[in-house]
Formats: sequence, structure tokens, C-alpha cells
Amino acid sequence: MERQIFKARQYQEYAIKKIIENPAICLALDMGLGKTIITLSAVQELIYNCYEVQKVLVIAPLRVAETTWLEENLKWQHLNLKIISVLGAEKKRIAALSQAADIYVINRENVQWLINYYRKKFPFDMVIIDESSSFKNPASKRFRALRKIRPLIKRIVELTGTPAPNSLMDLWAQMFLLDGGERLGRTLSEYRQKYFTAGAKNGHLVYNWVPIRNADKIIYKKISDICISMKSEDYLKLPPVINNFVKVNLSEEVQTAYKKFEKNLILSVKEETLTAANAAVLANKLLQFANGAVYNEDGKIIEIHETKLKALAEMLEEINQPILIFYWFRHDLERLQKKFSFAVQLKSAEDIKNWNNGKIKILLAHPASAGHGINLQFGGNIIVWFSLTWSLEFYQQANKRLHRSGQDKPVIIHHLIAGDTIDETVVKVLANKNSCQENLLSALKAYIEVS
Repeated sequence: MERQIFKARQYQEYAIKKIIENPAICLALDMGLGKTIITLSAVQELIYNCYEVQKVLVIAPLRVAETTWLEENLKWQHLNLKIISVLGAEKKRIAALSQAADIYVINRENVQWLINYYRKKFPFDMVIIDESSSFKNPASKRFRALRKIRPLIKRIVELTGTPAPNSLMDLWAQMFLLDGGERLGRTLSEYRQKYFTAGAKNGHLVYNWVPIRNADKIIYKKISDICISMKSEDYLKLPPVINNFVKVNLSEEVQTAYKKFEKNLILSVKEETLTAANAAVLANKLLQFANGAVYNEDGKIIEIHETKLKALAEMLEEINQPILIFYWFRHDLERLQKKFSFAVQLKSAEDIKNWNNGKIKILLAHPASAGHGINLQFGGNIIVWFSLTWSLEFYQQANKRLHRSGQDKPVIIHHLIAGDTIDETVVKVLANKNSCQENLLSALKAYIEVS
């Protein structure tokens, strides 16, 4: 592949300069603005011209760790960085770490292992967290591990397209890794007490926290000096996005079965306070039924109907172009593979390459594994959501795999909606673009009240 000349746009030059000037910074750049090339350009400058950095660690989602950073480095003429992937079995990871390189890329699931491997001899003076929202949970092992060795890190860069995808509560842990609690408080409790009030609760157990008036403005002002936020519509001329909602009607027999199934599930939670945990169970069961199959108590797949599968088959005949299909449940994938034997499940860098080269007609992907940093815009412009998700972050990130710089056609996003089911509620929740958990709870409470 012929390497390209990188002509930085003005906003990219600004972001590169900010990384170089600030030892701790978050680039909250909309998807498609080039976070990776911006960061690599800054790293090149810091290593070879400023002599301020020697060894860089990139923490990324697995698919991104496998492909994106290496591909971007090979794509541009001005970069001469050596990048090593620290992936696979432990022996393979250790061998990769023994090689000399400028940047080492590891998947976020192995962060705790890496820190335990080096302990106080952590050798990386710069850490880049690609998609920092994966460190939003302060109780997670990956956050606790990184927090422990944070004083050993000279420079840290957080990259994200969705810093607070579900709520303002997601910001605290990400900001703590940058400044040690200087701006938003040294503990999560301190942050909660200052900017939130308790919402739904059961005794002393609080299920969600409600921001006080103008909390968002106050918080964003406090972190504005270490966070750069940019929206793609302000800087890029991308083709339009066309949302198409395809309503599929369940047969009278299936609709009756759904209502009975729905009623039994709702009755089982009506006698207790609806929490995020049982709300998620209820929602997932109803979504499974709307898709056409459910898991029984033994984990066995019970197939109920093929309404969505048949509607999808009709769509494929009409479209006759490469299609990226998002699924949520494992049985969705299995049924899609059975129905469309030529479909390819997104598993590897080779699959991404084949898709972008036009060798795959149907690509099956899970939003959680294909939602961050993967470039799929060269293989097609049509998305189908076979299964819907409550997560606004997964939904937006997944759609951006096609709607990003390099896409030259309008991106058409089809949503298969089973009529008179919970699918319709999920669409409304995603359209509101608010907190996933809060919407889940409020939507299901309303759902129960009218059922």
C-alpha cells in the first residue's frame, strides 16, 4: 500500500499541539475526526523531536488493538514509529514486550495482567487510553490497576468519542486518571455529593443519581482545560445519514404469545422495586422474543418465529449491496448464520480487510466488539440493526463504523422493528439520547403500568 501524505487540518494541528503541551489531556473528538493520526503525530514529535517520551503504551478495544494503530502508522509517510501488538496468549504477550519498539498496543482486558507483570518497574512513560469510557467504572479491575501505577506515568492521553455516553457519573473515573481528583474530587462519593442527588433507591441503596441543576455546565467548565471536545459536523463534510425504520408485523398467533410472555415477566417484577438488574433481565427477555428466539433456564435456544429473518431476506434481495448487520444475542448470530450461510462474522483483521476490499456481501458484527475505532467505511454504506440495543454508546459508535471520513455515499441505517413490542420503546429511548440506564428504568416502569 502506497503511503499517503498527511495534511493536517487546522483542528488536527490544534489537537496535536495540545497533546504535546499538556502531560494529561482528553481528546473528546467525535468519531471520524482522526483521533489516532492526531495522537500518533504527537507521539512522533514527543519521541524524536522533543525527546520527552521513550516508551508508549496504548490501551484499546481488542479489534482496535489488532488493526487500527498499526494500519494508521503504515498509512502515513511522516510516521516512522515502530509499533508492537501485545496480544494473544501470555507467552506471546511476554515475547512482544521483550522487543524494542516505540509503541506497544494492548487490549484493555489485559491491563491488569500487564501492570501485575511489571509492578513498580512499569516502563511506559506515556499511556494512551483509546476509548477512555471503558475506564468509566471506578470499581472495575482495570481502573483500579491503572490508578495504582498512575504516579509512574509521565504523560497520559485519553481518547473518546463518547466521554459520558450514559450519564455525567461516567466522567469521574476518566478525569481522575488525568488529574488525580483535582477537578472533580478525589473520591466518587465526593463527586456525587457535590453534583448529584439520590434518585430511585431502596432503603440506603441508591439505584441512580440525578444531576443537580446546571451540573453539566459546572462540570464541563471545571475540566475544560484538560479536555478538548469537537463535533464532526463542525469540521468534516460527511455524506448524510438516512434512518429507515422497518416495521415488521408479528402474526396474530405470535403476537398473542408475546403478550402472554410479556405479562408473565411483568407480573414477576411488579411485586418488587424495579432495579437496573431486573429491568435489564426483563428488557432482554422481551427483546429476544421480538427477535424470534429466547434462552430457557438451561440456556437452550427456543425458536419462536422467523418474522425478522424473513423481512431481512426480502431486504437483501432488494438492496443487493454489501450490508453490515448488527446483532445483540448469541442466538441472533446463530440464526443469521443458518439463514444466510455466506454471511461472515467479524472476528479478525482479515475480515475487516476483506470487507473493505468488497469481498464480503454480509458482515455480521456485535456492537460491543465492532463499536470503537474500526474502519469499515470502504466496504459499504448500508447498516441493518437486526437486534436493537439500549446502549446509546454502542449504537452511536457502531453506526460510525460506516459514517466516517472516507465514506463517499449516504449511509443508510435500517432498523428492523417488531410492531407492538419493546422494540418500539428502545427506538424512542435511543432517539432521546439520554442516559441508557435512566431511560431503561423509566421506559420499563411506563411499560409495566400500561400492561
